[in-house]
Amino acid sequence: MTDIKLGLSMRYLGYHIAAWRHPDFDPSWLTSFAAYRDVALQAEAEKLDMIFFADGLAVRGEDKPAGALSHDVRNAELEPLTLLSAIAAVTKNIGLVATASTTYNEPYHVARKYASLDHISGGRAGWNVVTSWSDQEALNFNRVAPLPKDERYDRAAEFVEVVKGLWNSFEGDAFTHDKASGQFYDPEKLHVLNHSGRFFQVRGPLTAARTPQGRPLIVQAGASDKGRDIAAQHADVVYTVALDIEEARTFYADLKRRAAEYGRTANAPLIMPGLTLYVGETKAEAEAKFHEMQSLIDPTAGLAMLYNYCGDLSAYDLDKPIPEDFTSDRISISASMIQKARRENLTIRQMYENAAAGFTGRYMVGTAKEIVDDMQHWVEAGAADGFNICPPMLPQGMEDLSRFILPEMRHRGLFRTEYSGRTLRENLGLD
Repeated sequence: MTDIKLGLSMRYLGYHIAAWRHPDFDPSWLTSFAAYRDVALQAEAEKLDMIFFADGLAVRGEDKPAGALSHDVRNAELEPLTLLSAIAAVTKNIGLVATASTTYNEPYHVARKYASLDHISGGRAGWNVVTSWSDQEALNFNRVAPLPKDERYDRAAEFVEVVKGLWNSFEGDAFTHDKASGQFYDPEKLHVLNHSGRFFQVRGPLTAARTPQGRPLIVQAGASDKGRDIAAQHADVVYTVALDIEEARTFYADLKRRAAEYGRTANAPLIMPGLTLYVGETKAEAEAKFHEMQSLIDPTAGLAMLYNYCGDLSAYDLDKPIPEDFTSDRISISASMIQKARRENLTIRQMYENAAAGFTGRYMVGTAKEIVDDMQHWVEAGAADGFNICPPMLPQGMEDLSRFILPEMRHRGLFRTEYSGRTLRENLGLD
């Protein structure tokens, strides 16, 4: 049986930039714990593997075109680890994954916080490793510009090593709690890290016992060469932004090969491309949902979205293709966006409509059968182990999963009806 892994991305309660303008969406939900709690509980009821919160440390993007920032929903949200700690208290099985930057944190802070979340949740925590690339984040942390890309990734690689070392401060049975002898822990089972490297000097030990799943999961999303090496060596799950199956298969094969070179087993890392779904009982119903959401895109917000990835396109005709001499290498997905636009001869307006529909990732519009056919094909063709579902709008996107996608997957034996374990690591089938 093909076992497809599924995560649910919940940031901003929807990944379409115009979702907040939809008549069924209440913008006050963006800072409402109850809204996120209710979606998380529904995701757990449907036995999804995990929920996921991306994060940034600034209101990213410049005010280009003028007025763009005031048209953007991405300016007020809840801090994800705080939010997931609250969600952990009302859930029992679903994995809890949040982003923390290796550029503007210290390893000890990250190790301690995620170890605490793993204990609070009974073994369901995951850390999504990112390097922060934006000018706006740099300006919030005593810098005038972000670190150079190579330095960011070198720092990230050492950061992850330190965090993993801190998570190994105590062996699993170190805490004897022997009241008769007065011994609280066995000193032979305490390991002081004493790390000394290019970026970090960290003695340790971490003030946390070994966590319920050994250590929290490590999740990673960088597609650069150095990002892939970090993923191959350390990650349990990798999120990708593959836009077509051949691109996805190439990435999948490369990452599994790199992981094997590090002596890792075949099931890690699990690779889960992002996927946004517009689904209905019929194709026409799905297309109506899609076109309704697309009609809400403000051109200023659309151009601002492209600016974050590709630069300023506001001087060009929106209804003509991107100029031939235009290039951008801001982050890994920039080149993919431009290549897709040229391959499909998209106008700039169509570029931002495409980007908005899947938040720069892949999206599908269709019936449950059509969508699950495609998902199954990707997994069986060696392009994915599962998918990180990025709904255009929540809670409606979760309701569509429940009503359409999951019944079709279960009918084919592609997705569970019950959790198989207690921890996130067990439910993902990871060692």
